[in-house]
Amino acid sequence: MITIIPVISIIGRSNCGKTTYLEKLISEMKRRGYKVATIKHDVHGFDMDKPGKDTWRHAQAGADIVCISSPGKMAMIKKVEQELSLDEVVAHIEGVDIILTEGYKREAKPKFKIEIFRQEVCDSPLCIRDELLAMATDTVVYDDVPHFPLADAAPMAEFLEKNVLRHV
Repeated sequence: MITIIPVISIIGRSNCGKTTYLEKLISEMKRRGYKVATIKHDVHGFDMDKPGKDTWRHAQAGADIVCISSPGKMAMIKKVEQELSLDEVVAHIEGVDIILTEGYKREAKPKFKIEIFRQEVCDSPLCIRDELLAMATDTVVYDDVPHFPLADAAPMAEFLEKNVLRHV
């Protein structure tokens, strides 16, 4: 039996608190016993290797895939010809109950987006109500979209348990 892992994208404008909220949500989901994977979308590119270290040297020598493994963790860096879609990245993940992404505001599937919205930072939401699963916010933006507090991720985790994880 193939189990489809739910993918929930945490989106929002710059400086609205996406990473801070995602940290709280990850901690709460872990406290509840779930295995959680995260995917961070970086439109600017990134570099995990430190110049001079062995994995950096392997990549500089031309390796297409560089892996590093230790007793507590493993990482893989794979060169790609073009940016992978969210589905292509997700295909590399297994053995978790839920995948939480930060970003992917344009690619995330409707009804699998949670928008982080703070009045003092954002002048308007990114998404229309039909695109959203829920919002973490300091105000009610859409009456018919479930909204949860920014300071406490427990209510959002409970919502995800009831509406996403129990239906997989």
